Amino acid sequence: MAQRTVTMKGNPLVLTGNVVKVGDKAPDFEVIGKDLSGVKFSSFAGRVCIISCVPSLDTSVCDIMTRRFNEEAVKLEDDVVVLAISMDLPFGQNRWCIAADVKNVFILSDHRTASFGLAYGVLLKDLRLLARAVFVVDKTGIVRYLQVVPEITHEPDYDKALEEVKKLL
Repeated sequence: MAQRTVTMKGNPLVLTGNVVKVGDKAPDFEVIGKDLSGVKFSSFAGRVCIISCVPSLDTSVCDIMTRRFNEEAVKLEDDVVVLAISMDLPFGQNRWCIAADVKNVFILSDHRTASFGLAYGVLLKDLRLLARAVFVVDKTGIVRYLQVVPEITHEPDYDKALEEVKKLL
């Protein structure tokens, strides 16, 4: 099987972990909340979930992406939740959220075990960061949309992801 890769400024980076496809049951995972408690993806069952996966909130494109989903979250129905996951430490995530005034997105850290990155196949092997990606999971736990952004320095297609969310409501 060929290695799955994305690029950063044109340089290839190898993705590791399970390959998730549209139509698959969304794998469960456990990440860390801002209060350092474990948060299981299964705790959001019964809601449409947008999973926004970023390398680091302290970089410009990740900042833009997370702020955009924060703005979009207020326009969505109550049974839609937006999760933003990175490898940043919870302390840094919390500092960033305060500075960016981000309150409508669950900011979660995968730094401890890379549970999310491995379960969804978006862990950058050599950097131990997450690739830039968006997943939409329906109320029954099925992946209905995904985009692993081929070039990490580019933003995802927000409109396509949000369009898919609206179809699920």
